[in-house]
Amino acid sequence: MKIYRTARTAFTALRRNPMRALLTTLGIVIGVGAVIAMMEIGAGSSAAIQKTIATMGANVLLILPGTAASGGVSFGSGSVTTLTPEDGEAILRDSPAVRNVAPVVRARTQVIYGNRNWVPQQMIGTTAEFLDIRDWSNLAEGETFTERDVLNANKVCLIGQTLARELFQGESPVGKEIRVKNVTFRVVGVLSAKGANMMGSDQDDILLTPWTTLKYRVTGSTLGNTNQSAAAASSSSVNTLNKLYPGQAPELYPKQSDIQAANTPLPVRFANVDQVLAAARSPEEIPAAIQQITDVLRERHRIRDGQPDDFTLRDMTEMTNTLSSTTRLMTNLLLAVAMISLVVGGVGIMNIMLVSVTERTREIGLRMAVGARARDILRQFLVEAVVLCLVGGSVGILLGHGGSRLVELLLRWPVETSPVAIAAAVLVSAGVGIIFGFYPAWKASQLDPIDALRYE
Repeated sequence: MKIYRTARTAFTALRRNPMRALLTTLGIVIGVGAVIAMMEIGAGSSAAIQKTIATMGANVLLILPGTAASGGVSFGSGSVTTLTPEDGEAILRDSPAVRNVAPVVRARTQVIYGNRNWVPQQMIGTTAEFLDIRDWSNLAEGETFTERDVLNANKVCLIGQTLARELFQGESPVGKEIRVKNVTFRVVGVLSAKGANMMGSDQDDILLTPWTTLKYRVTGSTLGNTNQSAAAASSSSVNTLNKLYPGQAPELYPKQSDIQAANTPLPVRFANVDQVLAAARSPEEIPAAIQQITDVLRERHRIRDGQPDDFTLRDMTEMTNTLSSTTRLMTNLLLAVAMISLVVGGVGIMNIMLVSVTERTREIGLRMAVGARARDILRQFLVEAVVLCLVGGSVGILLGHGGSRLVELLLRWPVETSPVAIAAAVLVSAGVGIIFGFYPAWKASQLDPIDALRYE
């Protein structure tokens, strides 16, 4: 009951001067409103930055084959064939921190359409999951190839904006046929524009096709000790798979022609890939994903304890650090602005409460004369300051949220509502009321009743 009476007395005192109470809370309203608006706009901007950096591969882990060495000379990464598509399937199945996996086979050769030709910076054989890993699922035109295309090594492809511009010059590429080393590909889709990456390389100068198609039809690679996608076939003959097993016995049946062999590639039981791309579920889960991938591959490759890995894992540390530093800088900036705004509002509360104590000195003396203790006076003025701050904080939350939505509507800036920021604003408002209202309340509680009654 004492707390209820104290609160009622505080509200009664505030209703005596509504204009002064309104002006007192104005500083808190503006401060909290600015904080909420900046937090929501900042959260939206941070999410947009994270999405942008994610499209550049911040969450992507690159798994490379092992390195061979002879006589103390290392032949570099990929000099032995240790990665298979089945490794990628096992990683996706047994690694909870991994979102998706795609095998990668690479080549670099000329692409021809009509009387125009171009050599794309990237010619990648992969699966449809590659688009999800690189956040490239939204195509500008057409559709992607399917798992059936990968299984059947169908001659279909996706091309980037640069390749489409250089070869087709304004025409729609979808449905058209291009030639890659005398192999005809049908363009089924065009990738959306991505621009240059952090190193300045054009990400749109690319051709994507099923990895089985690039491996078996274009590069003509077989099982060997070299990087299969880098093996060059003779430009004067059609790619063929009729010499998978050299040195075998004379054939009992008529030999296939080169064209027949190219149209019906023979399956290879054990196929290796140049790389495996894995996407972690978030930047924070990258260390866990690296550990899980390492455990899976060591188990699959039967690597004993103490033996070195026959693969190499690389993460995009530079991009991840850029993301972390950008987010941290934005958060610190918003916190600094929030502190300045709330300190200004708190000083306003303290100033008005000191004026209120001076104006109500005789009232304080009268209350003490009839039995009020110092803690009762302290509690009354402290409740008044907290009520002012909470009311101002509530109005500021509504004002800030409405302002951020208005910015989103008019300026098309990304905005993200932050319940944590709203809860924090309420707590900070109460804290400001307690901190900046304590001194005026304490000063009022320390007045001498006789001097207070004689105050004019």
